[in-house]
Amino acid sequence: MSDEARPATPTPRPHLARVPAYVPGKPPAPREDLVTYKLSSNENPYPPLPGVIAAAHEAVDTMNRYPDMGNGVLYAGLAEKLGVPASHLAAGTGSVALIYQLLTAFCEPGDEVVYPWRSFEAYPIAVSTCGAVSVQVPLTADGRHDLEAMLAAITDRTRIVMVCTPNNPTGPSLTQTELDAFLARVPSHVVAVVDEAYLEFVRMDDAVDGIATYARHENVVLFRTFSKAYGLAGFRVGYAVAPEPIAAALRKVSLPFGVSSVAQVAAVASLGAEEALLERVDALVAERDRVGDALKAQGWAIPDAQGNFVWFGLGERTLELAAACEEAGIVVRPFAGEGCRVSIGEPEANDRLIEVAARFVRG
Repeated sequence: MSDEARPATPTPRPHLARVPAYVPGKPPAPREDLVTYKLSSNENPYPPLPGVIAAAHEAVDTMNRYPDMGNGVLYAGLAEKLGVPASHLAAGTGSVALIYQLLTAFCEPGDEVVYPWRSFEAYPIAVSTCGAVSVQVPLTADGRHDLEAMLAAITDRTRIVMVCTPNNPTGPSLTQTELDAFLARVPSHVVAVVDEAYLEFVRMDDAVDGIATYARHENVVLFRTFSKAYGLAGFRVGYAVAPEPIAAALRKVSLPFGVSSVAQVAAVASLGAEEALLERVDALVAERDRVGDALKAQGWAIPDAQGNFVWFGLGERTLELAAACEEAGIVVRPFAGEGCRVSIGEPEANDRLIEVAARFVRG
């Protein structure tokens, strides 16, 4: 490069200028007049499961040592619970890290990644970061994947296609019948991701069985997390289930020592508290259904909610609802010009949402 062409200062790769910013759910501002609630990040409002805090405290005593880079105990626990070989597992700092790992392992700059939109906010960020090209396929009017359009979007440049079920932020899930028909038409050389971050909350006929699905395909990857149902969002533990060659590639590009010792121990302890987990998830599902029924009775066209959140497809009025909620002491996650996602939280917070929504309809 000639002196004339060389930049005067260090310059990032040009494609980084196209990377959108991740917008996290903001916390509520403290109020003296009422209790405020954060319903913007799909967090579990319950504390960690029984035994998890004690196990984590014990692990803190050895924080002077590096964590197990091989995640051996975690993989053993997951392998036993899921009935899969440990060699078919890959862990990361939340399932979002595994998205980056997959793209790093399988995409060259210019390769295409097909996914529904709107969906998980990290998808376009991760795709742009690795220099690949996003192919965003619009959802249907009721917030569902348009699987036919996604199949039509696959080209010779496609390396990965992703489905998010339940879809974040709109809520609907795919059925097993829909997923099977879709995967049967995805080319065998294309990696098919089934993002199941909210799978524990699904209550529907013909629900997806992710483990059985991955076992029938050589190109299917499941992404799962301890952040939602298990309530370990602050510890960042996600995992992938995939055929051994794909899982090995994910492990190869993972951040060394990425999942901390405390996080690994907390995740394993959480696996041992399944009875309490099911009770809490059932309680959240009951609240989700109560909120959904109340909103529909008010006249809201809420998409089928199968995660721990509900979606208000308000378009240009999105920020109005977000402001009304914040005035009432609850913070939600607006996507300007599209809609608001509201997490299911404590019953008191959910009651307040129902009240705000009723006033919004009347107004």
